[in-house]
Amino acid sequence: MADDQTAREAIRSERSGGVLILTIDRPPANAIDSATSREMGRRLAEFQDDESLRVAILTGAGSRFFSAGWDIKAAVAGDTDDYGVGGFGGITELVGLDKPVIAALNGSAVGGGFEIALACDMIVASSEAQMWLPEVRLGFVADAGGVLRLPQRMPRSIANELLLTGRRMGAEEAERWGILSRVTEPAEVLSAALELASEIATAAPLAVQATKAILKATEALSAEDGYAAIRSGNLPQYETALSSDDAKEGPEAFAEGREPIWKGR
Repeated sequence: MADDQTAREAIRSERSGGVLILTIDRPPANAIDSATSREMGRRLAEFQDDESLRVAILTGAGSRFFSAGWDIKAAVAGDTDDYGVGGFGGITELVGLDKPVIAALNGSAVGGGFEIALACDMIVASSEAQMWLPEVRLGFVADAGGVLRLPQRMPRSIANELLLTGRRMGAEEAERWGILSRVTEPAEVLSAALELASEIATAAPLAVQATKAILKATEALSAEDGYAAIRSGNLPQYETALSSDDAKEGPEAFAEGREPIWKGR
């Protein structure tokens, strides 16, 4: 019970309109133990089910670390590896999440912290942030998504270098490889992420969810196979968006020269 209470306090939550902001607050480096991981998964499941929320932002407290990843000291002391249904950080294996999530890197993302960021749909980062996967230097593998997602986001040879050496990558290099959506001054990271989230939140929510589902389902497919997947009838978010009231509201609002009023149905 004490661990659960501590985990709840380690994930701060606030709302800004249709945007949920979750802040990892575990000094000194926002490292994540199993209880915190399960709590993050619980918060993201609530986000998924809350129709009033459109976008989530994950960030860290302070300015040094977004997250140092796995709490190794806790693990050595006997912490289990029961990270919950969402996998490490509550998101790395949260396959059913169809709303957008933005990582706001207020500081460095290390190991599992970088893997959490890679599991998000977009990353906004401080110009001073660094990202690295040091697992091989510690005797294990970046298996919370690093070995899977990093080669999908950048040239494979560079991803191989990062994964096999554990070297650090600064925000400028990460932006050059297309890992980051935006790079800002350190004090502006959260406001930039909120600006991006607000832009997404003004769009039709069902269309956003359908687009995310299609992107996920077709990321490894050719255009031909991608079209087949879209038209297969196996993407319920797409079918729901097409037949929704919002799909009628958008064109009507455009024709009438007014802002659309989305109902999410």
